[in-house]
Amino acid sequence: MLASMPSWAQQTNTGIKTDSTQPADNRHALATLLLSTAVDGSIDAARHTEYLEDRTGSMTLADVRGTAPSAWRLPASSQGDINFGYSLSTYWLRFTVQPGAPDARWRLEISYPTLDSVTVYAPMSDGKQYFATGDRLPYAQRPIDHRHFVFPLNLPTDTPTTIYVRVASQGSLTVPLLLWQDEIFAAHSRTSYAVLFLYYGILLALGLYNLLLFFPLRDPVYLAYVAFAACMAVGQASLNGLANQYLWPDWPAWGDAAFASGTAATGAFGAIFTRMFLATRKHTPLMDRMLILITVAFVVCALMPLVSYRAAAITTSASGSAFSVFAVVAACVCWRRGRAGAKWFLLAFLMLLSGVVLLSLRNFGLIPSNIVTAQGMQIGSAIEMLLLSFALADRITVANVEKKVAQREALQAKEDLVLSMRVSERVLEQRVTERTRALGVANKALERARAELAHQAYYDALTQLPNRLVLQERLSAALVRAAQRGSGFALLWLDLDGFKAINDQHGHAVGDQMLRELAPRMLDAVRASDLVVRFGGDEFVVILENVRSLDVAGRVAELLISRIGLPVELVGLDLAVEVSIGVAIYPDHGSDARTILENADQAMYAAKRAGGSSWCPADPALAASAPARPNKLDIDDSPEPSAH
Repeated sequence: MLASMPSWAQQTNTGIKTDSTQPADNRHALATLLLSTAVDGSIDAARHTEYLEDRTGSMTLADVRGTAPSAWRLPASSQGDINFGYSLSTYWLRFTVQPGAPDARWRLEISYPTLDSVTVYAPMSDGKQYFATGDRLPYAQRPIDHRHFVFPLNLPTDTPTTIYVRVASQGSLTVPLLLWQDEIFAAHSRTSYAVLFLYYGILLALGLYNLLLFFPLRDPVYLAYVAFAACMAVGQASLNGLANQYLWPDWPAWGDAAFASGTAATGAFGAIFTRMFLATRKHTPLMDRMLILITVAFVVCALMPLVSYRAAAITTSASGSAFSVFAVVAACVCWRRGRAGAKWFLLAFLMLLSGVVLLSLRNFGLIPSNIVTAQGMQIGSAIEMLLLSFALADRITVANVEKKVAQREALQAKEDLVLSMRVSERVLEQRVTERTRALGVANKALERARAELAHQAYYDALTQLPNRLVLQERLSAALVRAAQRGSGFALLWLDLDGFKAINDQHGHAVGDQMLRELAPRMLDAVRASDLVVRFGGDEFVVILENVRSLDVAGRVAELLISRIGLPVELVGLDLAVEVSIGVAIYPDHGSDARTILENADQAMYAAKRAGGSSWCPADPALAASAPARPNKLDIDDSPEPSAH
C-alpha cells in the first residue's frame, strides 16, 4: 500500500514514528490518550486531538511532522465532534495513544461519510501504517466494510503511538473521532444498522401507502409526498453512508454528489407538496410566491454539484433553513384561515425545522457537532413524514365526514327543515366545544413545555443553580442599576479547593453529589435577592447587590468559606472541600462586566496562592499583569436585561 501513496503522503523509509521518537517539545504538545480509560469499549479521541491547517493542501507527512509545536491548535470546543465548517483547506489531525489496555485490536471510526478524502497514518504491529479512503474513492478501497470510515488499529502494546489523520472535503468538514474495541464496535454497528433499517422501513412503508392512495384518488398531492419521501431517503442514505455501501459502491462520483443533490431534491418536492397540501395560492399568495422561489432555488442546488459541490452544499443548507421558516409561516396562516390538515402539517414541519436548522448551523460550524446536531434532521424527518402521512389521511377523513354530513343534512331537509337546523346546531356546538377543549389542553401542554425549556436554558442541570446566561443578564442589569442610582454591588468568584482530588479518588458521580450538596449551602449564606451562579466545573459566582463595602462582602465570603468547608457524608465517608474566593466591588474594581469578572477571578487565584480557604479583595494592577484567559470570561458587556 505504501507504494501507492500520493506525493503528500511520502516520507522516509523508516515509516511513521511513534510519539516516543518525537522531539520533547512536540511530545509535550500532544494530549495523550490512555486506552485504559475506555468507557463501555470506546474513547472520544477528539478530546485528545490537535489540528494543523494546510491552506494549500500540499503538505507532506514529513512536512507535518516537522512543523513547530506552536503551529498546532486545539479544536475550538472540547465537546462534540471536531467541526471546521465549510473550508477549502486541508486539515491534519494528530493524537497520541498510550498503551495500557490488554487488547491491542482497536478501530478508529470517523462517522461522517460525506468527507471527500480521509487518510490515516498509524504504525501498527503488523507493519501496516497507511490507509486512504473517502466518498470520492470506490467503496471497495475502504479497509473495513462499514458505512462510516473505519480503520483497523493493531497498535503496539509497549510504546506510545502517534496517529495522524488528513482530511479534506468540499462539503462540511466534520471529523468525529472515536476509538472502539473490536468486539464492542461490532455490537454497536449492529445496533446502529438496525435503527437505520427501521428508519428506512418507515419511509418505504409511508411512501408505498401514499402511492397506493394516489391511484384511486388521483390527487397529485400524494404523488408529491411519495417523491418527497424518496428524495429524503436518498439524501439521508448518503448522509449516513448506507447509499455508498449498498446502492452505488462503484460510482464514487455520484456518491460524492448524491447527498447535496438528494437533499436539494427533497427540498424541491417538499416545497411542491407544501403548496399543494396547504393550497397556499388561495390562502396566502405571498407565501406561495416565496415557496415557488425556494423550489427554483432547490432545483438549481440539485444540479449545482456538477459545477461546484461546495457551493451546492452551502446554498442547500441556506435554502433548507429558509424553506423551513416559510413552510411553518404558511401553515400558521392556513391554520388560522381554517385549512383542513394545517395543524398536522404545522406540527410535522416543526419537527423537521428543528432538525434542518441544527444540521445547517452545524454545517456552518456555528454550533458544536454531536449526535443530536448531526442526526437531528434524520430524527425530525422520521416524525415529520409520519405526521404528514396522518395529515393526508386526515384529508380523506374530513372529506368523507363532510360528504356524509351533507347527505344527511340534505335528507333531513326534505323531511323536516326545522329538525335539520337543530341537529346542525347541536353538531356545531359539539365541534366547537371539543375543539376548544383540545386547544386548551394543547395550550397548557405548550406552556408547560415552554417553562421546562426556559428552566433548562437558564439553570444548571446538576445543581439547579442559574447558569452563565442568567449571570450575563443579571450582571448587565446590576451595572445599569448601579450606574443610574450611584450605588454599587459586590461580585464574588468562588473556586473549590480539593474538589479535583475527590473526583479522581471517588469518581465523578461522588463529585456531582458533592456539588449538589454544596449548592444549598451557598444559597443559605446569601440573601434571597442575591444571585448564586454555577459558572462551570467547580467555579461559582455570587452577586451581592447594593453592597459597596468590602467589609460586608468579606463577611459574606467568610460565611461561604465556613458553610462550604463543613464535611459532607458521601459513600460512607465525611468528605470536605475548601474554597478560595476573590471579591470585586463595583465601581472600585471595574466599571464593566469583563473587568469586574477578571479582577474577581485574579483575586480568587491570589487567595489560592495564599493557601486557599480564604478570600482576597481584587487588585486591578494584579489583573492587568495576569495572562489572558481566553473563552472563560466571554461575557457580553451590554445585553438587554431580561425578566430574570
